[in-house]
Amino acid sequence: MQSAPDRHEYPAHWEADVVLRDGGTARIRPITVDDAERLVSFYEQVSDESKYYRFFAPYPRLSAKDVHRFTHHDFVDRVGLAATIGGEFIATVRYDRIGADGMPASAPADEAEVAFLVQDAHQGRGVASALLEHIAAVARERGIRRFAAEVLPANTKMIKVFTDAGYTQKRSFEDGVVRLEFGLEPTDRSLAVQYAREQRAEARSVQRLLAPGSVAVIGTGRTPGGVGRSVLGNIRDAGFTGRLYAVNKAFPEELKELDGVPAHRSVRDVGEPVDLAVVAVPAEQVPAVVAECGEHGVQGLVVVSAGYAESGPEGRERQRELVRHARAYGMRLIGPNTFGIINTAADVRLNASLAPEMPRPGRIGLFAQSGAIGIALLSRLHRRGGGVTGDTGVSTFVSSGNRADVSGNDVLQYWYDDPDTDVVLMYLESIGNPRKFTRLARRTAATKPLVVVQGARHGGSAPQGHAVRATRLPHATVSALLRQAGVIRVDTITELVDAGLLLARQPLPAGPRVAILGNSESLGLLTYDACLSEGLRPLPPLDLTTAASAEDFRRALSRALADDTCDAVVVTAIPAIGEGSPGDAVLAEALRSAAEEVPGKPVLVVHVELGGLAEALSAAASTAPQSGSGEPAGQADDARPGAADEEPPSPGSGGPAGLIPAYPAAERAVRALAEAVRYGQWRRDATEPGRVPEYEDIDERGAAALIDGLLARGQGLTLGTEDTCELLGTYGIHVRRAVPAPSPDAAAEAARAIGYPVALKATAPHLRHRADLGGVRLDLADEEQLRRAYAELTELFGTPQALRPVVQGMAPRGVDTVVRAVIDPAAGAVLSFALAGAASQLLGDMAHRLIPVTDREAASLIRSIRTAPLLFGWRGSTPVDTPALEELLLRVSRLVHDHPEVVAVTLEPVVVAPNGLSVLGATVRLAPPPARDDLGPRTLPAY
Repeated sequence: MQSAPDRHEYPAHWEADVVLRDGGTARIRPITVDDAERLVSFYEQVSDESKYYRFFAPYPRLSAKDVHRFTHHDFVDRVGLAATIGGEFIATVRYDRIGADGMPASAPADEAEVAFLVQDAHQGRGVASALLEHIAAVARERGIRRFAAEVLPANTKMIKVFTDAGYTQKRSFEDGVVRLEFGLEPTDRSLAVQYAREQRAEARSVQRLLAPGSVAVIGTGRTPGGVGRSVLGNIRDAGFTGRLYAVNKAFPEELKELDGVPAHRSVRDVGEPVDLAVVAVPAEQVPAVVAECGEHGVQGLVVVSAGYAESGPEGRERQRELVRHARAYGMRLIGPNTFGIINTAADVRLNASLAPEMPRPGRIGLFAQSGAIGIALLSRLHRRGGGVTGDTGVSTFVSSGNRADVSGNDVLQYWYDDPDTDVVLMYLESIGNPRKFTRLARRTAATKPLVVVQGARHGGSAPQGHAVRATRLPHATVSALLRQAGVIRVDTITELVDAGLLLARQPLPAGPRVAILGNSESLGLLTYDACLSEGLRPLPPLDLTTAASAEDFRRALSRALADDTCDAVVVTAIPAIGEGSPGDAVLAEALRSAAEEVPGKPVLVVHVELGGLAEALSAAASTAPQSGSGEPAGQADDARPGAADEEPPSPGSGGPAGLIPAYPAAERAVRALAEAVRYGQWRRDATEPGRVPEYEDIDERGAAALIDGLLARGQGLTLGTEDTCELLGTYGIHVRRAVPAPSPDAAAEAARAIGYPVALKATAPHLRHRADLGGVRLDLADEEQLRRAYAELTELFGTPQALRPVVQGMAPRGVDTVVRAVIDPAAGAVLSFALAGAASQLLGDMAHRLIPVTDREAASLIRSIRTAPLLFGWRGSTPVDTPALEELLLRVSRLVHDHPEVVAVTLEPVVVAPNGLSVLGATVRLAPPPARDDLGPRTLPAY
């Protein structure tokens, strides 16, 4: 608690857990009067040199006055933050607000002096950089816009912390001291620096879990069976290259070894460092185990134990305490209730999971939030024969369980620059931070394919064990936004594996043109139809007849691959009978040979009841272990000798030449190919993302002033017609005037002011935008027609008070469309577009993009709905002015992006004519802007 003179309550929202450069964690929190002893202890562990750099003079100890000053803060003009591990300080930072004369001041002074001190043992871990991000966010919250820091020239590490932060800086040198001044508003460079640091730190934290030098399995049973004993056996049998220990407090004193593994009663008894602890004890015993691990310096935990949030409210609180406890010691955590982790790298060979067999080594990264789905995925990728077959293996596997700490975002950070992973497959049941996931997915997809299937899509809530923020967006919208970020979105586990195997084995297609050849006319036609259904452009199938030999297949495939009018080839094969029919191995080798002769285009095989062909295709050029002893390719035992020395294929190259994926059905093969085509197009488009145009007539300051004045009336409000038109007008969006007509005379007066012809509309909620109900009368040429229409509406629907009629000038004929923008608390700002009426309301034909939208994205947005042909002259109609529509979308995007207080905009209908457009209706909702965690300092999710 703070003393009476302090002006503000303790700001608990400043507390945060952060990942440091080396992958460990620390907690950042405000310093209070209760921290006096911690501060003194911390200072005693700082070297004399660091103390000199901080105070510019020898300063061996803090005086009582110093301790009071550094622990008493008002949390406005004087703020101190500490980074802690295990409850003890490892670094501090403070700011003091100053005036123009450099003396202590209060608001409205907007500058502050900042100073750091980092314990020598923790220097180089990125602690100061993390503290700078957090103290800058605190300062901005308190109205401070600039920091000043005085640093000795010899203190190059601290100068680098400031200069590398990415803020706009000014440097001067006077009296032997370097003075740095910099603004605190985030810049493109500071955000880029922050994201790069975040990626390195989070990737390193996952790497420490996946590539430990030593592992302790805590909870290993004394008798065979049980979770702990199974995990121990799996790690040992996989050939883990590091040190392995069995730990159980119930072991007798004399037990020194279990199954050939050193045995200990406590992790404290292990005489060497332990990097990773696999925890398999009952949930009530886990806190004591976490404390032992933290005190022993364990770097990370894999908690297999169940009984947490998946079991109800009591378990959820137990899970929160587990995360807090682990982070207090600087440890990251996978689980609880996890299936485990796997790393097939030859220099690691870690199977810290419940999977009894180590998967084949390969280049697919696999993430699953569900243990059961993780088992299914590993099994399907591992086995040969049945379904999608082959020898494409796994680089790393993570089952997140309840995803209490390490999430899919963290693992994506690791896979982004992991040289052993070319393709990422993810099964997600919830997305804890969609805004961050979208950002990371876009960056990852630019270098390697990311395939995602999302479970629990229609359950309306996340699985019980997952703590995630709510989103108001329907699943279809989330899927569209993921696709915009380059994610390959599929609906089933089967499709996940189908697409993953193709992307891991074959190059990306350059376009949608598909050649089809094979020995079955019927199977070729099925493949042709499937291509059309998926939006591909198939060439007429080439029927080689059932008498085709392996050489016939080879020649036909070579010709197809060399044809410039073809981007991919699907080979169909059915069993052939007769002496001349090719054997499976011969046919597979022929196909592989042709693909190798003309590389660069993907080849897929559709086979019917030819399990041998699928195996032979894998064996023809396999990533499975090879040996000089003549073992058959595709054997699932040891890694290939020398594999670590081979040059890995570049992302998207498809891996070893000739490794051709085989599918048991044409629809599955074509669906996988279609996803690869769309992803390839996204990759090409991503190289030129477009730009956000500037418009000279946009009055950003005028809009801000208007919004501030409107919000002064209340916390959230839907604007009236006049205010809506005025605000939209500041961004060049003009709404056609609609005049209320509470009586026939008022309607006639409004029409005279507007000018005939006019429209008469009922705007009551049950009639608004429902022309099909008859609440609209158009092209009223004179007062007589207007009064007659008014009488008809009141006769049909009731009194004018119930109808709420308005008179509006007629707009040029065109296509009615809808433009919407909304700020979702989880996903961020989203721009949506559709045709008005049944197309969007009944069929859900609406497209979405994340804001801010570029000119290329605006063009693709209006073309991505199924009813888009109506805008481009369908069946002989006149094409409408799509450039004007694109400009409107860009202006709405700018409005919402520039002013996050605009939380919802709806323009309906927007009539797009052959020349120009007319906005006939608009609503705008304002509210205080929601927090943007992606613009704040790096922090782990609060728990």
